Amino acid sequence: MLTILGEENSILNRFLAQLRDVDFQRNPVLFRKNLERIGQIMAYEISKTLHYRDRTVETPLGEAEMSLPTDEVVLATVLRSGLPMHTGFLDFYDEAPSAFVSAYRHNKKDGSFQIDIESLTSPELAGKVLILMDPMLATGQSIEVAYRNLVQTGGEPDFTHIATIVASQDGVDYVQKRFPADKFRLWTVAVDQELTVKSYIVPGIGDTGDLAFGEKI
Repeated sequence: MLTILGEENSILNRFLAQLRDVDFQRNPVLFRKNLERIGQIMAYEISKTLHYRDRTVETPLGEAEMSLPTDEVVLATVLRSGLPMHTGFLDFYDEAPSAFVSAYRHNKKDGSFQIDIESLTSPELAGKVLILMDPMLATGQSIEVAYRNLVQTGGEPDFTHIATIVASQDGVDYVQKRFPADKFRLWTVAVDQELTVKSYIVPGIGDTGDLAFGEKI
């Protein structure tokens, strides 16, 4: 299942517009903040899909019946660009344990590449709801490799939400072919149609890790 949040008019699109804008990109503080804000909005939207149960809450003057979530959520982030987005999710799922995946492209001489995992830490995932986030979904390979390695470490979650800010159409197609809709849901703000031969999304945003934290060497 695919949900494109940017198709509806909301302040979310302003934050994405600033992420894309080369003038706003000169301000890394604002860039990180907008990644965080979008994470907060996506966290709220995903919360609507969780399971809930009525509970009684005692107030100073009586009792109130409240419908509260019952799912155990785990947040997982692909480093390093996903960190500000992760912070936004933590603002809402503030008791959720976190997993972190350090993945990178290993470029080959023929121009192709493979995704290698440098490090991974994860809590128990079996029986949980996993929210796996990465701001950009280009080919979809990074998300797939990250998920497979998380499952090897922490077990298979009951359901997985894949949260990204900008996805390519190729990436969306790749994820939908490999992850069944009854166990996965893909969330994004926008889907861009072009993916270059080097697997960069156009118009995209650029290198979100460099824009958020400075250029790497």
